[in-house]
Amino acid sequence: MIEFKNITFRYVEGQESPTLDNVSFHVKRGEWLSIVGHNGSGKSTTVRLIDGLLEPETGEIWIDGEQLTEKNLWTIRHKIGMVFQNPDNQFVGATVEDDVAFSLENKGVSHEEMVSRVNEALELVGMIDFKTKEPARLSGGQKQRVAIAGALAMNPDILILDEATSMLDPEGRLELIDVMQKIREEHQMTVISITHDLDEVALSDRVIVMQGGKIESDSVPRELFAREESLIDLGLDIPFTTSVIKDLSEKLDFSAAYLTEKELEEELWGLLSKM
Repeated sequence: MIEFKNITFRYVEGQESPTLDNVSFHVKRGEWLSIVGHNGSGKSTTVRLIDGLLEPETGEIWIDGEQLTEKNLWTIRHKIGMVFQNPDNQFVGATVEDDVAFSLENKGVSHEEMVSRVNEALELVGMIDFKTKEPARLSGGQKQRVAIAGALAMNPDILILDEATSMLDPEGRLELIDVMQKIREEHQMTVISITHDLDEVALSDRVIVMQGGKIESDSVPRELFAREESLIDLGLDIPFTTSVIKDLSEKLDFSAAYLTEKELEEELWGLLSKM
């Protein structure tokens, strides 16, 4: 669905070290890819290049079989929904429902279909009861839900989440990620998530670690989490289950350095039942 081919990008001409340095990767259709790394590692620049907000210095970007160019930029953008970290930067409507409907109006969607899609999107993110409220009067987490609803209402082929769940509380974040997982599976939507949240990373299919404008690693979450202490150097925390396993490893023989919470629970029951 997405392919980066030898992409180099500088924000300023003559910049000594490029923000992205000969970066190549692909994202399969229907895949959930997380991109992690320290601030300044090139994560947000990468997704802005995918959406055509920035233009690479060298290399090619392919979206759904087409090379991204000035001629097809707007056509390709219709396939992409993007949610940024600060939802206030995306609000344009006087009410929540007006804001979610804004892009649909620009796209020429009929009124009947627009009402249906706005209500469905707001229902999905738990904001249907707030549709007549002013966005400015919402909490940070509620604003983020509305921004995500606006992207989902467009039925995009690709959904880009740039720290989009960072303003939600842990429970709300997990609920929203679960909703987006279900939507992705139903519609074969491709998701790219820039995040520092380990729960979000754990639910993705693949995770790319960026460091100094380059791809440090490309793996599945389980392989990344097994790196333990080096995760701190990559801008991530050590997973809770990994810490538990490490603390108990002198007394119990675990099967792996990283397990999901459910796997850890089952393994603990099994190990303790043998004692």
